[in-house]
Amino acid sequence: MGGLDALRQFNLIKWLREERQSRKLILFIVFVALLLDNMLLTVVVPIIPSYLYNLDESTDTVLKNTTSQQGSPGAFNTIVSLYDNTVRSSSSNGTAAYKDQIVPTTAAPELPQNYSDCPGSSKKLLNENVKVGLLFASKATVQLITNPFIGPLTNRIGYQLPIFAGFCIMFLSTIMFAFSSSYALLFLARSLQGVGSSCSSVAGMGMLASVYTNDEERGHAIGIALGGLAMGVLVGPPFGSVMYEFVGKTAPFLILAFLALFDGALQLFVLQPTKVEPETQKGTPLLTLMKDPYILIAAGAICFGNMAIAMLEPTLPIWMMETMCARKWQLGVAFLPASISYLIGTNIFGTMAHKMGRWLCALIGMVVVGLSVLCVPFAKNIYGLIIPNFGVGFAIGMVDSSMMPIMGYLVDLRHVSVYGSVYAIADVAFCMGFALGPSIGGSIAESIGFPWLMTIIGIVDILFAPLCIFLRNPPGQEEKIAILMDTNCSMKTRSYSTQGTSYQGENMDQEYDEYD
Repeated sequence: MGGLDALRQFNLIKWLREERQSRKLILFIVFVALLLDNMLLTVVVPIIPSYLYNLDESTDTVLKNTTSQQGSPGAFNTIVSLYDNTVRSSSSNGTAAYKDQIVPTTAAPELPQNYSDCPGSSKKLLNENVKVGLLFASKATVQLITNPFIGPLTNRIGYQLPIFAGFCIMFLSTIMFAFSSSYALLFLARSLQGVGSSCSSVAGMGMLASVYTNDEERGHAIGIALGGLAMGVLVGPPFGSVMYEFVGKTAPFLILAFLALFDGALQLFVLQPTKVEPETQKGTPLLTLMKDPYILIAAGAICFGNMAIAMLEPTLPIWMMETMCARKWQLGVAFLPASISYLIGTNIFGTMAHKMGRWLCALIGMVVVGLSVLCVPFAKNIYGLIIPNFGVGFAIGMVDSSMMPIMGYLVDLRHVSVYGSVYAIADVAFCMGFALGPSIGGSIAESIGFPWLMTIIGIVDILFAPLCIFLRNPPGQEEKIAILMDTNCSMKTRSYSTQGTSYQGENMDQEYDEYD
């Protein structure tokens, strides 16, 4: 029995060591990291507009009541103690007529049950566009600032430590969201999420690009990883709206914090983030990559494609409250078609884009995004939003699943094959869409209206689409083109071992002879 137990332990240890090098397990970790990041990103979409509106209304009601009491002749001025629930009153003429009363303390006065569901068109409701837009944009803005530092850092120390640091920061941000009850704390939590998201997304994408070296396999793997992003976007809004409606604001964030702990444990087991990988190859400087026109076109497609949904997130719920008298749960469910179609699009075109041409896939996607957002303002109820939102999500899935792999391909073709910096640029583009979208979109919606906002971003996407033609056959260094052709050919004849980094099959010379 003792020998059998020892053998089982030996086999278990051997299996664990092999699994640590498994490409599929690394892909799963990146999938989960993007899932949690984007669930936290989108779970606030239906919660924050309604929560801040009710918070502002409650504050205004308290101030009005206090003012009316203080303005009455001979009335008692009320001083509320937050510690012992007592009220000390004094007469308005300053005489010592004090008495203590026990009063119930509430965070805000009771409002009618359907008050926030149908506030109607008002200046106060329109003003919420700006506050909500700035809050949503804070995460992407901070992430935008952080990315240029994370990309080169991953080139120097590897991807394991940054992606684990991203988990830790994300967990802290989630806890803050759960227990924050003021605009300032919510703003801080959202900004902190931007740092964690930068670490997770840049390190995760760079890790996949370094593990999946074949262009077709890389596109398929990144498509699966973007499926995690899509799942987060899919589950986040309806999950947040239903939980907020029936349980409260705190519950959805506590559940996300528990899932984040699972992801952290998985990273500790597989990636061993205590180890620092020395830099084996010096990557192309970040500024050099940013001057590459083909990388800029790919980044622009990511930016403007995602800016459409970024503008919808803070403004669509408020427009629905104003024009459709939408209930709380409907504010999140309205994004469900876009989330489902994004998931479908990334999974289909993760592989298909390589066959049909990634440039063509992105071009069609940008046009469809533009046409879809142009149709959004014509909806008269929540059912009228199904087809336009479905088109938006599906088309953005086409763009992302095409442009993310082409970023790695452009580095292989034109620069040094080190991927941290180029995926920092890709994430910067993504963040610019989600930073400029809510902040500019909120102001435009307030000043000229939601329909004009959709018209502007729709036309911008359609006009940008033809630039994707330049990605059809980008020039590269001749020796790098030869290496890529040989790599893509030889990878098709190899079978991977369970470790994912060693290969079984013919030797390299034989593969080159067959290719020639």
